[in-house]
Amino acid sequence: MSQTFGKTRWKRFAVVMVPTLAATAAVGVSIAQGALAASFDVSGASFKVSAGQLQGQGFSQYGTVDTVVSTKDGSKAPLPVAVSGFNSATITNLCQSVDVPIPVLGDYTLKITAGGGGTPVQASKLFIDMTDLQATTATFNNINIGVAGGAITKGPVDSTSSQQQGFAGSFAQEADSATLTNVKQTAWATSAGTFSLNGMHLNLAQGNNACF
Repeated sequence: MSQTFGKTRWKRFAVVMVPTLAATAAVGVSIAQGALAASFDVSGASFKVSAGQLQGQGFSQYGTVDTVVSTKDGSKAPLPVAVSGFNSATITNLCQSVDVPIPVLGDYTLKITAGGGGTPVQASKLFIDMTDLQATTATFNNINIGVAGGAITKGPVDSTSSQQQGFAGSFAQEADSATLTNVKQTAWATSAGTFSLNGMHLNLAQGNNACF
């Protein structure tokens, strides 16, 4: 097992289903080369993502610091996150939900589900920026774990990060493939080169209707 990577590039916070009604338009959008521009800032609210199973080929994971914009006053603040990347992924029973406070009407939940009934979600160049990840099982094939000392070669890294250099001593890992079951994530951004939502259902309902 390799102990180090060399000059791992670090993905600058970029990608997702933003916690507003307008965010629904981003679900089917293809994003060139798997990551948005480094100038893209993320709205100041997280969202929930769950899946029955996530099977990915070409896995990479590393840390970075994203820029989060407050939804209340527009101020910006850094947010340390872990980025998981897959060259390709198959996801069953995908659920994404975000709280949507609506003036006068109160709190609503925007929830999107897909990938059930034997028709899984398919994604390529998938990036997920998160602060929490849980899974019943996680299996990695031919994994390398180490600090940022070499180049990630098995999975994707941000192709727009030519001005971003790895943080010395930071954690990174890669694997030929990864399989996670009963996944629960608190995420701030998600991007993909392609994101095919089979059996998609979007629902906006009053109250708490989160994925978990």
